[in-house]
Amino acid sequence: MHQKAAASMAEGVFPADDLPDVDICVVGAGPVGASLACRLGRAGLTVAVLDRAELAGMEHPDLDGRAYAIAAGPKAFLEEAGVWDALPRPSCPIEDILVTDGRPGEPASSLFLEFRREDAGQPFGWMIEAQALRVALNACLEATPGITVLAPVEASITRRADGARVSLSDGRAFGAKLIVAADGRRSRLREEAGIGLTRLPYGQTAIVCAIAHEFPHDNSALEHFLPAGPFAQLPMCGTEEHPHMSAIVWSEKDGTAERFAALSDKVFARQIESRMGTERLGRVTPVGRRWTYPLSAQYAQRYTDTRMLLVGDAAHGIHPIAGQGLNLGYRDIIQLVPLLIEAHAKGKDVGSAELLANYQARCRPANMLMLAATDVLDRLFSNDNPVLRLARDLGIAGVNRIPPLRRAFVRHAMGL
Repeated sequence: MHQKAAASMAEGVFPADDLPDVDICVVGAGPVGASLACRLGRAGLTVAVLDRAELAGMEHPDLDGRAYAIAAGPKAFLEEAGVWDALPRPSCPIEDILVTDGRPGEPASSLFLEFRREDAGQPFGWMIEAQALRVALNACLEATPGITVLAPVEASITRRADGARVSLSDGRAFGAKLIVAADGRRSRLREEAGIGLTRLPYGQTAIVCAIAHEFPHDNSALEHFLPAGPFAQLPMCGTEEHPHMSAIVWSEKDGTAERFAALSDKVFARQIESRMGTERLGRVTPVGRRWTYPLSAQYAQRYTDTRMLLVGDAAHGIHPIAGQGLNLGYRDIIQLVPLLIEAHAKGKDVGSAELLANYQARCRPANMLMLAATDVLDRLFSNDNPVLRLARDLGIAGVNRIPPLRRAFVRHAMGL
């Protein structure tokens, strides 16, 4: 059933109890939840997608400065789900990544790590605007058979060993074999299931925005480690007004970040330039809105409960130091989808305890390793200790001199 059908039901065309049962109910229509629904719908499963927000309202046309770095594995998944081809604007490939260390206002250390085009054989990732991904997801949810979109809506869910029942605030209800909690870091479903959560605060806030710059980026990204936190520049496709553009993710101490984000464009631009460690992009101009996000890592004690599993931020959250947050969520559903498609094809229960246990075994150990790695990286690099600075500079320079090690890092980060 399509989104238009869902809208008709919201207008009361169907009686209160006339919603059909589905195989999967995805709660949360963010990038991970919506992509999962699109992929499952294309495989012949019936899916209901619930969200508290109206999805069309997320398509605000103004450039809002947020963008995603999509790795090769997740890109392939989005292609299979029909989402990638629906993007309204082109993506920008990331073909080089320079990793440096330094202090604000100073040139970067002469010891560096550079991931080059020849290390991967394809782009390391692709930058897409958050708004463009939202437009593509909404289009695919609308066009894919078997998907019912219910948004905005409030729902209560009852889960038992033999299935789940979803009751909507307007009196309608339907059954589902499996509930997928894709409802974010503050997941209500996770909390209602009594699944424990461990948080690791960083005392940092990320500033996220878009910038225009004087010189072309040549599809190159920068990860510049500073005492207060990492500073990342990620290449984006330009516009007629701004032919050379990038996204930045700039981590600063709590409190300081908010003050920087509130600066005038001119002063804010100079602060950005002082944190590049290089003048390769020339003069910088902020474009669009600035966003601030308090940074912390968190992980759920388990990913499953009766007839329910967690994906994406509901299951884990990591520091953005390696640009892997959304990609980690996509890795969850890359592991999940084959399990669900195989069970459905064989007429098996897609919400069985065996399938849920298999999903957790595939995902959680690898996710915990990624969380630990990003946590160590941030704690190692976000300080000005001279001994640690020397050790990390020698470390990244050492990796730079060993091509097989560079390529191993690249393949893992790309999800290959």
